[in-house]
Amino acid sequence: MQEAIKITKEHLNSETASKYLMEKWTDWRWQIKNTIRKVETVEKILGIKFSDEKRDEIKKTIEKFPMAITPYYLSLIDSDDYENDPVFKQCFPSIKELTISPFDMADPLSEDKDSPVHGITHRYPDRVLFHVSNVCSMYCRFCTRKRKVGDVDSIPSKDMILEGIEYIKNTPTVRDVLLSGGDPFLLPDEQLDWILEQITQIPHVEVVRIGTRTPVVLPYRITDNLIKVLKKYDNLWINTHYNHPRELTKTSRNALKKLANAGIPLGNQSVLLRDINDCPRIMKKLVHKLVANRVRPYYLYQCDLSEGLEHFRTNVGKGIEIMESLRGHTSGFAVPTYVIDAPGGGGKIPIMPNYLISWSTDKVVLRNYEGVITTYKMPDSYEHTVCDLNCEECNLQLKLDNDEADLKPIGISRLLCDYDDDITLVPEDLERDQRNKDVEELEV
Repeated sequence: MQEAIKITKEHLNSETASKYLMEKWTDWRWQIKNTIRKVETVEKILGIKFSDEKRDEIKKTIEKFPMAITPYYLSLIDSDDYENDPVFKQCFPSIKELTISPFDMADPLSEDKDSPVHGITHRYPDRVLFHVSNVCSMYCRFCTRKRKVGDVDSIPSKDMILEGIEYIKNTPTVRDVLLSGGDPFLLPDEQLDWILEQITQIPHVEVVRIGTRTPVVLPYRITDNLIKVLKKYDNLWINTHYNHPRELTKTSRNALKKLANAGIPLGNQSVLLRDINDCPRIMKKLVHKLVANRVRPYYLYQCDLSEGLEHFRTNVGKGIEIMESLRGHTSGFAVPTYVIDAPGGGGKIPIMPNYLISWSTDKVVLRNYEGVITTYKMPDSYEHTVCDLNCEECNLQLKLDNDEADLKPIGISRLLCDYDDDITLVPEDLERDQRNKDVEELEV
């Protein structure tokens, strides 16, 4: 189906269609105002008819998880085969969403738990996620934050955003701020400009990132005025969210071109989705189209354990198969990192095929994408520079200020470093620790 054509041709005569499409269809505010929320509207636009039973199922789903589809994104659906269409599956409700697996969670990533102040998720030592908007131009059916979809009570106020900014100001370890939501690009230009100005003025903030799906589902939002705002900030990065090659239309590519020509580095985060993109050929086509438009594939996410997403999830083995089809078979910068965002707030864990087969004291055994097995010889004599955090006297000549030098690693990195005496990571509440404690109390 041609973009913009089918949704208008039944409502406009030929004399006014061209002017209407130019002035209205390409206006992102018009797209938002005309967001499609009713099943009957979808039927009328696509020229399809659901059975009464199917319509009832869809409406039951919408009662729990609302529907919102931009006219632009709906126009990409192939109405002749809509049930298998990857665009349709990403935006249109399914009764399967009401099937809650025993392992599903409302907040699988524990974002609310790791929130020191409203809107901030601080999980990693040097970066925070800043929820500046809970409004999206479209409700993706696989959204990990489905608990907040349509929740008008959770839209951040200016005071809440100021609270998050103050937290960042008062936490000097934060050097990277990711603006997320919702979609930050659904904020007015002036408000987004104000937020960016406030954050970039904080001395210890080195990088600001924005996660947005508007180039995919609402590309007309990338206006000249928005570009003018974004160009003011030198340390800005943008991550898009394309899941399928079909989403990279001419209109969408033009939006990416505006962002890239503004000098903004672009990355992409995809979600591995069953019966949508769980195919090595589809994923390779997607990453190729992305890099051709100056967007670097960043992450390929295993679908989260949010409520009602069981029918979207694949086996992890499928993701590894896809990675095998990319590494060595295409440009290195076209290969994303396949990750599982660990349930419970463990963060992103990379999942990759095994290329390191074995190792000994003086060599490692490796295999490449073709199955060729080779060895890499270790140096006969290697003595690393022992790090005691005294950068002033280090022969590597890396002069760090005291605040940065005093940052100590956590986890496995802490066990490997030279300047920490810990030799073991011990989980809390070990059963044997409790037994020992009970014995000690009895002896006393």
